[in-house]
Amino acid sequence: MKDQLFLLKNTMNQVIRGKESIIRKVFAAVFAGGHILLEDVPGVGKTTLAVAVSKVLGLDYKRVQFTPDVLPADITGFSMYNAKTDSFEYRPGAAMTNLLLADEINRTSSKTQSALLEVMEEGKVTVDGETHCVPSPFVVIATENPVGSSGTQLLPESQLDRFMISVSMGYPDHQSLVELLRDRQGENPLENAKTVVTREEVLELQKQVQEIYVADQVLDYVADLAEATRKHVLITLGLSPRGTLALVRMAKAAAYMKERDYVIPKDVQEVFKDVAAHRMILDSKARYQEKSAREILSEILADVAEPKVEG
Repeated sequence: MKDQLFLLKNTMNQVIRGKESIIRKVFAAVFAGGHILLEDVPGVGKTTLAVAVSKVLGLDYKRVQFTPDVLPADITGFSMYNAKTDSFEYRPGAAMTNLLLADEINRTSSKTQSALLEVMEEGKVTVDGETHCVPSPFVVIATENPVGSSGTQLLPESQLDRFMISVSMGYPDHQSLVELLRDRQGENPLENAKTVVTREEVLELQKQVQEIYVADQVLDYVADLAEATRKHVLITLGLSPRGTLALVRMAKAAAYMKERDYVIPKDVQEVFKDVAAHRMILDSKARYQEKSAREILSEILADVAEPKVEG
């Protein structure tokens, strides 16, 4: 599995230059069985990253460009009457895939966004009273432009809580930008991205991540961090139980990516802000003090005592 992880990272680094940390976090979220929210300005490679992930992991993928006229049925599917059989037949929507790329998710209506809730949490859709399970594995990679961009709106808290992590791509550094420009003189590297693992191997990777050991001291540490977000004076809505479970799963995946079969506090610290930041609702005082969610979470990490775990 060590060789496969190396090949995955190496292949992705050839497509997305200078974003090794982001690529590692995205793979960790996929192996943890979570969904990913990519937030940044247009043109920094969010969509390219999502498509490349589906290719190297050997997953079927569908892409939905979210606009105000996209309907919930486009996501969940719909029932159509068949005159020959005198019955209604289910026609699958975009969610019936392994990897759903929800492009610019914050440009569509709240009703369409809510259509994703059930499928993201439970891996199934309900149409006309009938439940249909999506294929395994199932991952949503959603991209959004910063709120305030033309035609965007805030995602509801219930939607944000379904995403395991939220990361920002950022602009490439100078050397990475030069390499990107050089690469694009010929063929697009995305076209040449090869499948490194199969769908069945991804399921096996997810199973191995679930089996990573977490000591009680680390679980206490996670609980302390979650409670600290709820008690902080600048945070109105802290980390939910769902978010706390996501933190443990991401810490397991982070340990697995480092070829360890147990979690240490540093694994939790590494993923804490990516898991928690988008779930926070800040008090008006935080905006007055010009403090971001990530800055406040950094303070919490500094204040909460780190347990001593031998390993």
